[in-house]
Amino acid sequence: MSVRASLLPELEEVVQHGSAEKRAKTLRRIANLFLEGAPTFNAQHVALFDEIIGYLIEEIEVKALAELARRIAPVPNAPHGVVVTLAKNDDISVAGPVLKQARIDDLDLKYIAETKSQAHLLAMSTRTNISEGLTDVLVQRGDREVACAVATNPKARLSESALSTLVKRAERDSELAERVGLRSDIPSRLFRQLLLHASEVVQKRLLVQAKPEMQAEIHHVLAKVTEEPRIKSSPRDYIAAMATLQALKKERKLTEADVANYAKNGMYEEAIAALAIMSAVPVEVVDRLVNGQRFDPLLILARAAGFTWRTVREIICSRPGFKPSGQILDVAKENFDRLTVTTAQRVVRFWQVRQDGGE
Repeated sequence: MSVRASLLPELEEVVQHGSAEKRAKTLRRIANLFLEGAPTFNAQHVALFDEIIGYLIEEIEVKALAELARRIAPVPNAPHGVVVTLAKNDDISVAGPVLKQARIDDLDLKYIAETKSQAHLLAMSTRTNISEGLTDVLVQRGDREVACAVATNPKARLSESALSTLVKRAERDSELAERVGLRSDIPSRLFRQLLLHASEVVQKRLLVQAKPEMQAEIHHVLAKVTEEPRIKSSPRDYIAAMATLQALKKERKLTEADVANYAKNGMYEEAIAALAIMSAVPVEVVDRLVNGQRFDPLLILARAAGFTWRTVREIICSRPGFKPSGQILDVAKENFDRLTVTTAQRVVRFWQVRQDGGE
């Protein structure tokens, strides 16, 4: 304990009368002593550094605190009191590093989650082995970014209540829905609820990314969703349009320009027939998909065919008896832009296989 007796008077002098530069230099020197010997220190040694560093950081500038936080955060036996003090700092440059990886008691983490900023919550959401009690708070208080981070973290233990909250929030957030749907711990009941409320784009992405044991469940739910448009709309007559397009196909290859021109000129049946032929999906299926309440199937068919948004917009606006608002078109464009050609083509193959299999 002679180290304590010799250092504390010097520290008090530095704290009371030293410049900001001298205080930072002293803190750095003591931190170096700890970091160099940390692997060999016993609990008594660590407690001594906890007291000394804890005393010094009471009057220290943010820049020096942030440097200290970055350096001690990865250390397994970092001084507990110092770590908690840094974690509770209002400045995220100080709190962030230790909140992300330092050893902190769950009670302290929950207190910080309940009282500090969204930036603090986001830093905690990336920790490993987050308890259910902490994730409950993060999910309830956290904004969209925090919710997505928690849902993406495979080491975050989520209670059924937290998962239910995330599923509810995901009804209005496609990105969150996709991240929650890919969690291995989501109960079947909540997974079905998530799928039924998710956009078609998200449903298809989950199908592509899901593990084999989950794909059967997704197929079952998607089959139900795919049939919904059949019930809600009466079939249109595509006999004449298909005959015209099949004849044209014998003369030359059908193009995106054909579909766009048909839609623009009010020739809806011809536009859908051309899309069906180019997609190799039966026109009756395309009709049911495109005329449902959601535009996602159309986005998928168009993206798989390599169409541009301009053509997709023409098709949407050509639907008989339907005039989309600017907001609806903006949302559709956002989903279309996020959809990859590879994912869309896989989903179209799923529709093709279902028809070939007689389902």
